[in-house]
Amino acid sequence: MSNYGRDITDWLPITWKEVESRGWEELDVILISGDAYVDHPAFGPAVIGRLLENMGLRVAIVPQPNWQDDLRDFKKMGRPKLFFGVTSGCMDSMVNHYTAAKRKRSTDAYTPGGQAGFRPDYATVTYTKVLKALFPDVPVVLGGIEASLRRVTHYDYWEDCLWENILSKTGADMLIYGMGEMPLKELVKELKHGAAFDSLKTIPQTAVLHPRQEELPVMDEWEDLILSSHEKCLRNKRAFAANFKHIEQESNKVKARRLIQGVGDHNLIINPPYPPMTEEQIDASFDLPYTRMPHPKYNKRGSIPAYEMIRFSVNMHRGCFGGCSFCTISAHQGKFVASRSEESILKEVDQLVNMPDFKGYISDLGGPSANMYRMKGKDQSICDRCVAPSCIHPVVCSNLDTSHKPLTEIYRKVDANPKVKKAFVSSGIRYDLLVEDYNKNNDGSLNEYMDQLVSRHVCGRLKVAPEHTSDETLKIMRKPSFKHFHQFKKKYEEANKRHGLKQPLIPYFISSHPGSTEEEMANLAAETKDMGFRLEQVQDFTPTPMTVATVIYYTGLHPYNLRPVYTARTAKQKKNQHLFFFWYKRENYRRIKDKLYNMGRPDLIEKLLNDRKKQQKREIIKNKTKTNHKRKR
Repeated sequence: MSNYGRDITDWLPITWKEVESRGWEELDVILISGDAYVDHPAFGPAVIGRLLENMGLRVAIVPQPNWQDDLRDFKKMGRPKLFFGVTSGCMDSMVNHYTAAKRKRSTDAYTPGGQAGFRPDYATVTYTKVLKALFPDVPVVLGGIEASLRRVTHYDYWEDCLWENILSKTGADMLIYGMGEMPLKELVKELKHGAAFDSLKTIPQTAVLHPRQEELPVMDEWEDLILSSHEKCLRNKRAFAANFKHIEQESNKVKARRLIQGVGDHNLIINPPYPPMTEEQIDASFDLPYTRMPHPKYNKRGSIPAYEMIRFSVNMHRGCFGGCSFCTISAHQGKFVASRSEESILKEVDQLVNMPDFKGYISDLGGPSANMYRMKGKDQSICDRCVAPSCIHPVVCSNLDTSHKPLTEIYRKVDANPKVKKAFVSSGIRYDLLVEDYNKNNDGSLNEYMDQLVSRHVCGRLKVAPEHTSDETLKIMRKPSFKHFHQFKKKYEEANKRHGLKQPLIPYFISSHPGSTEEEMANLAAETKDMGFRLEQVQDFTPTPMTVATVIYYTGLHPYNLRPVYTARTAKQKKNQHLFFFWYKRENYRRIKDKLYNMGRPDLIEKLLNDRKKQQKREIIKNKTKTNHKRKR
C-alpha cells in the first residue's frame, strides 16, 4: 500500500512521535477507536478528528488499543486537556464479532489483513473503564453507533438480558448520539469559553446522567417526557416495550421532547436532537482535508477490507425515511435525509479519479438507501408535526417529494467525467419508490431514473431487499406488499431488454423475523422459486439495540400496540425457518418434505420439491448408465 508521496503529517497522529513532529507538547482531545485509522469520510473517527482539527484543536487517534497488556496504548498520549472520545468503530462490536447464531467470526473488516481479535467485546465499555481507571478526573465522551444505539435501557442479544444505558454501564461523562458534528461543535465551543464539563447538560443530541435528588437542568423551550425507569423495565416487559414507541418517535421528530429515565441514583437525560444538517453543514463535513487512505502504519499489515470496499465510492447523503423495523439507520442517522450539494459530490469525484491507483470505476454512488438523494417534505411545517416513524409505510406520504431527477442528473454528470469509465450504484435502492402503483407521487422521473440506472450503473446484477413475501410479516417489517416486488421485477426486466442487457435481480430476504412462521417461510421459498430465484443472499434476523423488531423479539409484544407477536427464538426454530431458503439442496429434501407434510401443505411439497425429485431420478439414471458403460468396457 503506497502513500503516494504524502508526508506522515498529512494524517492525524497516532503515535507520540508523530505528535512531537508537529511541535505539540500536549493534546486537547484523544480519540480511542475500535477500528484501524482510515482517513476517509466513511470512517467516523476520521470525521470527528478532522472536525476537531478544523476547530483549531490538537487531536490524536489511538486506534485499536491493546486492552490485555500493561495498557501502554491508553497511556502513550498522556492526559488530554479537554476530554477523551471513545467509539467502538463503525459497527457495534458485538455485531462485528458474532453471527446471528452467536458464532464467533474469524475476520474483522475494519482491521488490516482482516484479522480478528484487535478489539474487545463491548469495546466502548472496555475502553471507557480502562480510561476511567487510569485518568479518573478526565471527562470521557462516547460516540459512534455502539454508544448511540445503547443510550437508553436496551435489550442485549448476546447476554440475553436488558442492559441499563451505556453511560451507567461505563461511567462516561457524556454521550453524543447520532451523527456527531453539531453537538461536538457546541461542546467544544462551551469548553473553549471556560465552561466546566460537568455543567454542560443541555447540549442538544447529547445524553448525560444527573443525580435524582437534584432538580433537572432548566430548558424552557423543551418539554419533558418521563420514561419508565430502568428498574421498572427489568420487572415489566410491557413497560420496556411501551418505552420504545416514545424513544423512536422522539428520535425522529424535528421538534422533540427531552427524555428522562430513572436508573439507580440518577436520571438519564437524553436531550432532543439537532435539526437535520443543512446542505452547507453536511458539505463542510465531507469537504475536510481527508487523505482518503489508511494510515501508513498499516502498509505492511495488509489491506483493510472495509476500506477496499469503499475506497472508490461516494456517499451522497445521510438518513433514511424507510423506518424498517429491523434497521438501525433511522435510530442513528435519523429519518430525515440530509443531502450534499452537487458541487461537493462532484468535487469528491474529482479527488477520487485523480488518485494514482484509480482505474476508471467508481464502486458506488449511494447512501443508506441509494435513491433517496434530495428527497424531503414539500411543506416542512407538516414534517415538523409528524410522528410517523416511516415516510413510505404503510403508504408513501403525499407530502414527500420523491422526484428522482436530481439523482439522475448527478449520475449523468459523473458519467461525463472523462476519467470515469463506469460509476456503479452498489448501495441498496428502495425498489418500492420506483413502482408507480406504490409511489403515487410520480413526477415522471421514475422511468428516466430506471433507464439511467439499468443502462449505466448496475455492476452485473442489482441487489434489492423485499425481505419477505408474507404481507403480514411485511407489515411488521414496515415494508410494502410483495406484489410490488413482482411489479418492480417486471419493470426492471423490461428495462434490461430495452438496452439489450442481462443483469440478474438479486433479492435479499430475512428469516426468523418477528411475525414470520415456518409456513410463511415455506410460502416464501415456493413463491421465489416460481419467480426463478435460487436464493443466496439470505440473513437470519439479528436483534440489535434500538429497533422495533428487537423489542418484539425480547418482549413478544409490538411496542406500538402492545399486542403479542409470534417470534422464533430458539436455535431450532431459527434453523427450521432458514432451512426453506435452500430447498434445492439434496440434504434438505427429506426434512423439508416432512415439515410440509406435518403442516398439511402437500401443495407446497409439489411446488418446492417436485423438480428436486425429478432431478434425483435423472441423476440415478445417469449414474446407472455410467456404471453399465464402464462394465461393457
